[in-house]
Amino acid sequence: MAHSVPIARTSLTEEEITSVLGPLRSGWLVQGPQVKSFEEKWCAFTGAPHALAVTSCTTGMHLAVAALDLGPGDEVIVPALTWISTANVIEHQGATPVFCDIDLETFNIDVARIEGLITERTVGIMPVHLFGLAADMNPIMAIAKKHGLWVIEDAACGFGATYGGQHVGHFGNAGAFSFHPRKAITTGEGGMVTTADAELATKVQQLRDHGAVMSDLQRHLGPKPYLLADHIHAGYNQRMTDMQGALGNMQMDRAPAIIDERRGIAAEFEAAFADMAWLRTPKAPDGYGHGYQSYPCLFRPEAAADPAQVAAVNAARNDWMEALQAAGVSTRPATHAVHMLSFYAEKYDLKPEDFPNARAANDCSISLPLFHGMTDADKAHVIDTVRATAPV
Repeated sequence: MAHSVPIARTSLTEEEITSVLGPLRSGWLVQGPQVKSFEEKWCAFTGAPHALAVTSCTTGMHLAVAALDLGPGDEVIVPALTWISTANVIEHQGATPVFCDIDLETFNIDVARIEGLITERTVGIMPVHLFGLAADMNPIMAIAKKHGLWVIEDAACGFGATYGGQHVGHFGNAGAFSFHPRKAITTGEGGMVTTADAELATKVQQLRDHGAVMSDLQRHLGPKPYLLADHIHAGYNQRMTDMQGALGNMQMDRAPAIIDERRGIAAEFEAAFADMAWLRTPKAPDGYGHGYQSYPCLFRPEAAADPAQVAAVNAARNDWMEALQAAGVSTRPATHAVHMLSFYAEKYDLKPEDFPNARAANDCSISLPLFHGMTDADKAHVIDTVRATAPV
């Protein structure tokens, strides 16, 4: 059978797989001691003073903006290229996402365009650390401070991403991470909220648990476990289970090795594709540490940057993706331009050309397989197939 490499593949140790049996045997299945240990290890790894495990990165961002009282009439600036949930959590609060174009070199928000989007209704900025590369946080935080705005970091892809030597997730008021199976650490579905703000952490903790002043575990371990907690918010049920916590807890013991492996794979690809000017590979600028959640490239970058040529580049990219798939290498567009998706395009009367760099990334990017546990044969097949099917 011909070799085939998926876009991503979950790689778990036997110890990690059996870890979920602990909560099942103990009878404590909901948010409990395993989640608490996972949170503690996440703090130790990222340097975040507070970490709160939740059901997904999306619910983590939702909890953060809800804790900051985002509501109708408010505006929040978000990059036009990101997963749809970045904008969705703003919509869910009745507020308005204001899209900002991206830097086509990094796929991250174009900081130079942010300030021009601020109005009297702007309350926050949600930069995204896309694909494992940190957004340029120093100028973003300077803009936020100047205009009195909060900052929530969408760090869904941010595991292992550093900026100036600091792990992402607590530059702003809060950050949110994803543990979806395409991420380096996975709990199936799941997420983590991080913050340096103790009051915000307390409110997020309460909101994730129906608005209760203490969790079931805190009550159970307290002097009067038979009394129910007070509820001071109309909160949500966005708690991680202890089975998920056990899985994440065990994987955190391998966190540095997982990041090192992903960076090593990226370095092999970079060396293998260095002579292919028609394929711009991801790089970490000075002062950045890339986590390589994925390996997003820009196909025919010079042509992609010209709006008049995007359609032709898109057609050629799609043909190449088909050829790669037929040869056993799965690919994907890096992600989508949210302003081109039907809901946002129709609600806000947006056109693809309104954010030309996001459009170019949407139509001309291609992510190659990169995941923890790639074998030498997997890597060789990707490299050989990319070169053998080169469309230029």
